[in-house]
Amino acid sequence: MATFHLKLSRETLHGTLDKRIPPVLKICSGDTVVFQTLEGDWRWEKPPQPASSSGRTFVERRMPEDRGHALCGPIYVEGAKPGTTLKVSVERIVPHSWGWSRVGDGDPDHMARLGLSGGEHFLLWDLDVERRVCRSNAGHIVPMRPFMGVMTVTPDSDAPVRTHLPGVHGGNLDCKELVAGSTLYLPVLVEGALFSTGDGHARQGDGESGCTAIECPMREVRLTFEVVEEPFSMLVCNAPCGWITFGFDEDLTAASYEALRNMARLMGQLYGCSFKEALNLCGAVVDLRATQIVNGVRGAHAILPHDVLFAAR
Repeated sequence: MATFHLKLSRETLHGTLDKRIPPVLKICSGDTVVFQTLEGDWRWEKPPQPASSSGRTFVERRMPEDRGHALCGPIYVEGAKPGTTLKVSVERIVPHSWGWSRVGDGDPDHMARLGLSGGEHFLLWDLDVERRVCRSNAGHIVPMRPFMGVMTVTPDSDAPVRTHLPGVHGGNLDCKELVAGSTLYLPVLVEGALFSTGDGHARQGDGESGCTAIECPMREVRLTFEVVEEPFSMLVCNAPCGWITFGFDEDLTAASYEALRNMARLMGQLYGCSFKEALNLCGAVVDLRATQIVNGVRGAHAILPHDVLFAAR
């Protein structure tokens, strides 16, 4: 199996999901791609001041097609076609040396519900990759736990799709559990899958509740791709913490119920139990969490830990 390195350039970056964007690389099932990614606002170098307006973008953004996150890709995977699943194994994630977080800018509904006005509060962070520690310009220290906010195939849509929205295609999942050692199963929606990634996070809490995570560029995102016959009927992740299913809706309660229904279906596939039996078991063993509440379309995820449920003998 081959390993490809996808460096940052104008040709490898895009800011919307559109099946008309030509792939920057074609690979075979089983191949590995090592990505570099910008932070979500298209910067590579650390801004000189703690402010959204500080610093410069890596390349000049072309509007409106670059209005979203800076994504690296898309990748065409041979053999991927609608009706199959793209299995994406997260092998390694290495952040750059800096990141940022802010509150006071973002989804207007989120800001209004928090009662925020009067400009942003912005922090710059130094990232110690060896010690796995994040330190802000104000002296806060938190452990590092990096993951990619966006891992996505391209939707089958005649119009461009915003990178900020999560969905069955993946997209802006912002699920903090998708760390190295995770495997994400994405339903293929267009020929070749046309996979992209970006929006790196050095650390995030469930819900991404302030407004952002610690947003950061990534020096290395090592992903292995495999085309498989569809093992699941939905977006699913097998993470170190357990099996994960997702739900998305403008209403967080509706998203939570979607994630729960998907978990019951997944448990039926894993253990052969009925839908009602699975829901019964969910009350004992499944954790239901808010993934993010900041993107207009909210996300919820259900987690079935690996060590809490065993098949009946």
